[in-house]
Amino acid sequence: MLDTEPLLGAEATEKTIVEKLPKAKIIHLATHGLLDDISGVGSPGAIALAPSGKDDGFLTSREIMEEYGLTNTTPLQAELVVLSACDTGRGDIKGEGVVGLSRSLIAAGVPSLVVSLWKVPDHATQELMVEFYTNLYERKLDKAQALRQAMLTMLEGGENPDPLDWAAFTVIGEAE
Repeated sequence: MLDTEPLLGAEATEKTIVEKLPKAKIIHLATHGLLDDISGVGSPGAIALAPSGKDDGFLTSREIMEEYGLTNTTPLQAELVVLSACDTGRGDIKGEGVVGLSRSLIAAGVPSLVVSLWKVPDHATQELMVEFYTNLYERKLDKAQALRQAMLTMLEGGENPDPLDWAAFTVIGEAE
């Protein structure tokens, strides 16, 4: 449907992902998300990837800000980032707003994100994402309506009708 070449398992290293991010129109990361400040620098949130060489396999919100954020001349070109992982939309509440992966990606130039607010099972997430992309690219709905319609489909007749399994996802940023 998206005409992409997925990076799976050991192929999805932090180094490879960081190299490919600036060129991608759509970024979909289906992996583990971490809410904690794993680097101890006051910037919570990370995506777990495959480690390689000197990198630790965690793409942190701080690394996204430093690599692609406001002070960098190479923002991300993606029109949409889907973080199909647990807790990717959460962060610490600070005086300047929510700090986490979402804020880092928006600062890096991404206008729209789909993130989760709590842990969700893989099988339900997969079903929801297929519906979401079908609505977005085949039915030509905007991002918010595509996600809403996918959720209604799940509720009305999906294999996983329990909203706790898939209602964690939300659109942040531009709907269109």
